[in-house]
Amino acid sequence: MVKIRLKRFGAAKRPTYRIVVQDSRKPRDGTCIEELGTYQPIAVEGKQVAFNEERVKYWLSVGAQPTAIVGKLLNKNSVAK
Repeated sequence: MVKIRLKRFGAAKRPTYRIVVQDSRKPRDGTCIEELGTYQPIAVEGKQVAFNEERVKYWLSVGAQPTAIVGKLLNKNSVAK
């Protein structure tokens, strides 16, 4: 199954995540199908999430399932499932 999930980057105690499309059987930081955007939880409130909305809608339309956290980020930034 294909999932839209977070892939962790950044230094210790300074996390940065990439929003990626990945096979659910792959490890969290393994190879991904496509990178859709970024999430920086320690940034200023308006600049935490940036992603390609068109590609996210495409992947949702072909059956990719967002994880719980990514689903909340998408809902917060007005991407309809």
